[in-house]
Amino acid sequence: MTRTPWIVAACALPELLSSTLALAQAPGPQPFPMSFFVTSVGIGKGGDLGGLAGADAHCQRLAAAVGGGGKTWHAYLSTPVRLGQPAINARDRIGQGPWHNSKKLPIAANLAELNGDTIELARLGSNLFKQSALNEKGDLINGAGDTPNMHDMLTGSQTDGRAYTDSADHTCSNWTSSGTGSAQVGHSDRIGAGNTSWNSAHPSRGCSQEALVSTGGAGLFYCFAIN
Repeated sequence: MTRTPWIVAACALPELLSSTLALAQAPGPQPFPMSFFVTSVGIGKGGDLGGLAGADAHCQRLAAAVGGGGKTWHAYLSTPVRLGQPAINARDRIGQGPWHNSKKLPIAANLAELNGDTIELARLGSNLFKQSALNEKGDLINGAGDTPNMHDMLTGSQTDGRAYTDSADHTCSNWTSSGTGSAQVGHSDRIGAGNTSWNSAHPSRGCSQEALVSTGGAGLFYCFAIN
């Protein structure tokens, strides 16, 4: 018995609807989840990062290598007032949050939480510890007790994420020196020397690569997606 065209179409309709629904429900491109990481490698010139622009470019390159090039990345670094140029605060360079690491674990919901802007937030602290402060590849950073210890993160910042206002060098000459000077560093594992601050633990012994290593670092720093 020959089926009429409308009967054939009616029989095929359920299959057609099922295929259309499956396509409609298929997941599209998902947003890149990582919005924070510790650099897996430093620039290799100690505290000379090529200024803020050079540090930002390093963040961008590392992120792009793991698929995160669609975001704009900035280094968490401050610079003080110098030669008539205004101070730049690390906290003002990194967007508003929230931020997550490469494993989608939360780091902080916003700037206030990240930098401990209230007594309560400062007491609680951000979710930035050794287990969450991963590099862009998702690897842990060596901390206190590891060999070598690499937990010193260049920041040039006070604990509130702002630049220093005194005359001392806390930023290796605005991140252009690999010799004289010093850099304020934080501890990515929140451990060590009686100061567990992730962004302002102590000054480095100098600005050369060797000086940073001898203090417990490797010229690494934090990168945040601003969008």
